[in-house]
Amino acid sequence: MANIPTCKAPDPNTRRPQYRPPAGACDAHCHIFGPAERYPYAEDRTYTPPDAPLSRFRELQATLHLTRAVLVNASCHGRDNSVIVDAIAQSGGKYRGVANADGGFSDQHFRALHAQGFRGVRFNFVKHLGGVPDMEEFHAVLTRIQPLGWHLDLHFDAGDLLQFDALLGGLPVPFIIDHMGRIPTNQGLEQAPFTQLLKLLRSNPRCWVKISGSERISSSGPPFTDAVPFAQALIASAPERILWGTDWPHPNISRHMPNDGDLVDLIPLMMPDKATQQQVLVDNPHRLYQFEG
Repeated sequence: MANIPTCKAPDPNTRRPQYRPPAGACDAHCHIFGPAERYPYAEDRTYTPPDAPLSRFRELQATLHLTRAVLVNASCHGRDNSVIVDAIAQSGGKYRGVANADGGFSDQHFRALHAQGFRGVRFNFVKHLGGVPDMEEFHAVLTRIQPLGWHLDLHFDAGDLLQFDALLGGLPVPFIIDHMGRIPTNQGLEQAPFTQLLKLLRSNPRCWVKISGSERISSSGPPFTDAVPFAQALIASAPERILWGTDWPHPNISRHMPNDGDLVDLIPLMMPDKATQQQVLVDNPHRLYQFEG
């Protein structure tokens, strides 16, 4: 497996942020990786992450004053969702999951995952993770999750927002665009993919957007404040359908590995109003992911 690139490790010294999120705040996009001896990485993976186990994630949540989490099963674990199943089972109801799945998953598989705390399926369209998925499998999964009230979690390159406009417009379930659509900040707020994303968010009540990935779209580097105007525009368009997440442990970061304390301190810049903070960090994920209590 020597030809598979290895990801950078996350910053091990998470800074305690100055901003303190409201009670019940949720990191709505994060990952658990390994440990590999217990949860092996897929043979056909496109990258190998350093282990980022549940124990380390719990430490991160305590440092950032976050309570809930949506654990997105990353492509490096393939279609084996057990690392997320086990993490949810140990969370006391504080975590939900987004699965990796394909056309081989039966209705029974999805019902079992629902009982284990999953509420969505993720599909990667980005080129560095293999590009456009098998669309026959995509539609087969879509058919099976619709009766469960699940959503699709969609990871696009910015240009895909234009290419797949018709697909997105016709989806019969809620769908989430990851990482602000991976819009490059140096192309400005008026660039075509971003105006398309704003239009989609405003016009389609099934569309949600995660204001995660500031470190991915930033052109200026830490503390990634050039991403703030993009997040602000998205929040202004549909605050009731915005989620926030760290994307810890930040797989496939090629430039600046963020400190998650810095990412949390972007929150009050993105949404200074405390009522909006409560909506985005607590109420929205609680509603979409059906957290208990």
